[in-house]
Amino acid sequence: MTDQTVETTCCVVGGGPAGMMLGYLLARAGVAVTVLEKHKDFNRDFRGDTVHPSTLEIMYELGILEDFLKVPHQKLRSAGGIYGDYAFTAADFSSLPTHCNYVALMPQWDFLDFLAGKAKQFPSFTLRMLNEATDLISDGGRIHGVQAKTADGTAEIRADLVIGCDGRHSLTRQAASFAVEELGVPIDVLWFRINEPSTTPEHLLGNLNYGKALVLIPRGDYYQAGLIILKGSFEQIRAEGLEEFRRQLRLIAPFLGEQVEQLRDWDQVKLLSVQINRLRQWHRPGLLCIGDAAHAMSPAGGVGINLAIQDAVAAANILAGPLREGRVTGELLASVQRRREFPTRAIQFLQVNMHKGLMTVFRNPGPAKAPWQLKVMANIPGVQHGMARVLGMGIRQEHVAGARKQSCCNISLLKKVAIGAGLALAGAVIAGRLIRACRKPSYGWR
Repeated sequence: MTDQTVETTCCVVGGGPAGMMLGYLLARAGVAVTVLEKHKDFNRDFRGDTVHPSTLEIMYELGILEDFLKVPHQKLRSAGGIYGDYAFTAADFSSLPTHCNYVALMPQWDFLDFLAGKAKQFPSFTLRMLNEATDLISDGGRIHGVQAKTADGTAEIRADLVIGCDGRHSLTRQAASFAVEELGVPIDVLWFRINEPSTTPEHLLGNLNYGKALVLIPRGDYYQAGLIILKGSFEQIRAEGLEEFRRQLRLIAPFLGEQVEQLRDWDQVKLLSVQINRLRQWHRPGLLCIGDAAHAMSPAGGVGINLAIQDAVAAANILAGPLREGRVTGELLASVQRRREFPTRAIQFLQVNMHKGLMTVFRNPGPAKAPWQLKVMANIPGVQHGMARVLGMGIRQEHVAGARKQSCCNISLLKKVAIGAGLALAGAVIAGRLIRACRKPSYGWR
């Protein structure tokens, strides 16, 4: 027996970046929206903490950027690393034509708390914490809401539209029996924290050496660190012991020094099983999936949060009016997928090929030597700006319908030419690979 029945226009399942942004945007547009979050708060470690320029630009368009930047954060203006003994910059965000030409590093719980606080200012917004979706309510092939487990029992959240934003282990997509296409991933990531040493190379993010790849995200007085490993190899690493694990970290990044001794227990190390997949169809009558629920991303490039937020903006732009007027159709839901599927496929294609590049690193257990191709690419004018554009702004950047837009900076002709050349070069390579991939009989880009 259901303890409570709630009526709303749109039920958003999942209070992550996509769900909270969508809830905010719909409420701002006057849609009655209820967001379900299964936890009591947003505090979970080792979630994506990179807020890219595309998301910061959305904050500007909404008029909340100034308040957002008051939340403690760090600024990352470039991304690069060290391949063997060769230091390089892969992306330079400083020339992006946005109000914030940097990546903001902020704990995800602070980001979500900020959005929740802003959304609660709208009377049509409801956030239900400790509400875990357990099933979909279906009648005649159409979804009419969600069954949920609450702190006080059970509830039915009845809605004109359910939008699944509940991540890669999405209940909504499982309950709807959506077909999932797995692209295959050869890696996992071990996440842990380590205090930042005083001799840190500036803006260092990646270290590739001795058959390993170590990602270091500066977070003020500590690193959020991720050791990229072969999928399924964590148990072997554990069996070799913590001392060997610490030795390997010092070998890859000698500047960490004695800081690695902070790792005294395997409980400090969390395994992220990396996935790249996507739904063949994101919708059915009364239901739409976006974000990781529609397309799980690799942490490569840190683009997952920002891609999910772009999904939320596109969905709100297309659906807010029809939701207010009670005329959401299957064609409108399909149009959200059409709008966001190409950027999803393109980014996943890039991530798959980044993983293939990592496999060449894993095959050499000795001291790494940067390939000449990397040295040439790193010094081509415009490439760093082109990479920053792809990583920082995404592919098919979304803007909030009806929000303010304003040119925020002037870029010199020389820089425009350089950026254009870099993008053209990257585009030519990607296009060639896509054309070859599309000629294959298999579905998807590999």
